[in-house]
Amino acid sequence: MEENRLESCNCTIIHKDVVEKVKESIPNEESLYDLADLFKAFSDSTRIKILCALFQEELCVCDLAALLSMTQSAISHQLRVLKSNRLVKFRRDGKVIYYSLADDHVKHIFDEGFKHIIE
Repeated sequence: MEENRLESCNCTIIHKDVVEKVKESIPNEESLYDLADLFKAFSDSTRIKILCALFQEELCVCDLAALLSMTQSAISHQLRVLKSNRLVKFRRDGKVIYYSLADDHVKHIFDEGFKHIIE
């Protein structure tokens, strides 16, 4: 039972130099909100599945819907979230729109998160 308790500091001394140094290194609020939104985009298992599929190949909504056994509408909704967070991009080929990863950072973020959970 003792192991599960969080340890707390019993002192009342504030190390002002350390606090100021750390405070200066913390990004601005807007950047932190943007980062939180990015991680929210990774917080849905359907979006994770879509990203995993797009690691392999660019795909259209129909392909993704068939692959994940979902409706095209549901896939489109998730793609909008991924697009708004700049995780996927698209290209048009006639009437078909193909989706792919926005850049290599997306795979890197995913891989680092995946490494963390399997440790």
